[in-house]
Amino acid sequence: MPEPAPLSPRSALLTRRRLLTLGALGAAGVATGAGGSFLLTHRHRAVPARYRFFDDHEAALLVEICERLIPRDDTPGATDAGVIHFIDRQLRGAHARHQAAYRQGLKAFHQTCLAVARAPFAELAPEKKDEFLRLLESGKAPRAGWSDPSPQEFFRLLVEHTMQGFYGPPRHGGNRGYASYKMLGLDTPQIIGRNRPARS
Repeated sequence: MPEPAPLSPRSALLTRRRLLTLGALGAAGVATGAGGSFLLTHRHRAVPARYRFFDDHEAALLVEICERLIPRDDTPGATDAGVIHFIDRQLRGAHARHQAAYRQGLKAFHQTCLAVARAPFAELAPEKKDEFLRLLESGKAPRAGWSDPSPQEFFRLLVEHTMQGFYGPPRHGGNRGYASYKMLGLDTPQIIGRNRPARS
């Protein structure tokens, strides 16, 4: 199968600047919303101790994806902010209803990448990774191996949760060390019992 033609640069694949704009509008605020429960199809699936939901292969792929959505440059990226740990934790909590979407979506993502790019996502050059993500975002990715969610729906879910993990409160597992606050030049929140003025 030939590689798809490069998509227009007008594609909505998120740039750091766009993420900053959307993040400032409070996209991360929904991270703590209550979610419906979902009974895992893989109830007895072995999960490494360092993750609550993902296995090693799923986590490694998700790290690669999130790092292209918010890449590290002169400021921290998704990996530095611990976005993978936010998503992993929330899939056992507020986002439990998305467990099946991640199980199926990551598997289909990998298979589609092999079919289209002839290599695993982690082995692609950065520009090829972005090209593949644009393919999913545009709805033009092959539908073989996908059911629910569709490629486009899964991309949107990844973007939403990556933003939440990058901009949300660290207590939910992401935004390690207030990485996004520091990038935006914001003060970290005041914590009762700390940040008290020194006594004279």
